[in-house]
Amino acid sequence: MLLTIKVKLYPNEQQEKALLETIERFNEACDYISKIAWSTRTFGKVGIQKIVYYDVREKYNLSAQMVVRAIGKVAESYRVDKTCQHEFNKHGAIVYDQRILTFKASDEVSILTLEGRERITIKYGEYCPLDMERVKGQADLIYHNNTFYLMVVVDVPDADPIDPDGVMGVDMGIVNIATTSDGEVFSGKKCTEVRQRYSALKARLQSVGTYSAKKHLKKISGKERRFKKDTNHCIAKAIVQTAKDTNRAIAIENLKGIRTNSTVNKAVRTAIGKWAFDELGNFLKYKATLAGIPVFEIDPKNTSRECSVCGHIDKKNRKTQAEFCCVKCGHQENADINASKNISLRGICQLSHRPLAY
Repeated sequence: MLLTIKVKLYPNEQQEKALLETIERFNEACDYISKIAWSTRTFGKVGIQKIVYYDVREKYNLSAQMVVRAIGKVAESYRVDKTCQHEFNKHGAIVYDQRILTFKASDEVSILTLEGRERITIKYGEYCPLDMERVKGQADLIYHNNTFYLMVVVDVPDADPIDPDGVMGVDMGIVNIATTSDGEVFSGKKCTEVRQRYSALKARLQSVGTYSAKKHLKKISGKERRFKKDTNHCIAKAIVQTAKDTNRAIAIENLKGIRTNSTVNKAVRTAIGKWAFDELGNFLKYKATLAGIPVFEIDPKNTSRECSVCGHIDKKNRKTQAEFCCVKCGHQENADINASKNISLRGICQLSHRPLAY
């Protein structure tokens, strides 16, 4: 499996200046290349290179490989959209390949700048060690909040797939971020409190509009997002570990389109819009894959209205957000746990119909 690791660079003052100048010059060149590509209606990489290569090298004093990478960046952008001329952010990413970026050690990288090669110290999270032999292809140099990062693609070997004895269902929501068919509940109360606190704080600061208020807004930017991401990582890790310990597969709902398809009041719509539905599911899938655990995506229709005991589906079964009581058989249970059991049952159906591996 290919994973992207975010590596932080620790340049000295001179190296930081060189990196910043390189990023700005690179994106200036991209704007120039884009202008020529648009005026000549030439959008293929080879065609653009024939027209601008020598001109860009002389005009912007970039190395041969950097010019190639700039042309590649412009060509890829026009591959997506050819309806207008593209402009590039002053501090947009530079795509580095093995010719202009080399890992010298686990804590040092050699990277090309306008001033030549620079050896810069790097650090990354201990939870995902960076194996130099598994680094694949290109790496993006990005500049965010006055800090340089490398987005490095690493090929991590998958574990041997297990032969599961059952399926753990996982119901995802807002009040409870995740609920498993074992009855384990991961409450969303803390996330809701953080979201409401930051929303109120941002509203107050934006209404003031002073320099210090704008400075404070910039300071807290991204804190809520990082908190949610860390929470989802921890939840996914715990669920995958439980599935591994009990030799079971995982079943989750396919919640694609839930934001556009939801017909609820403004408060709930705001909560849905600010909750990372895809993120937790994606974390579960990639962590499970690394552990050799199959993950099944099931249709979420009626999982919260269906009785996990008798299978009766009725809107009246769901008394409140937390209470489930079947109008047919009288089964009572926490609504999220009942839904997770239904997800587990649908996952078992997929497990029984999957092809056998020999």
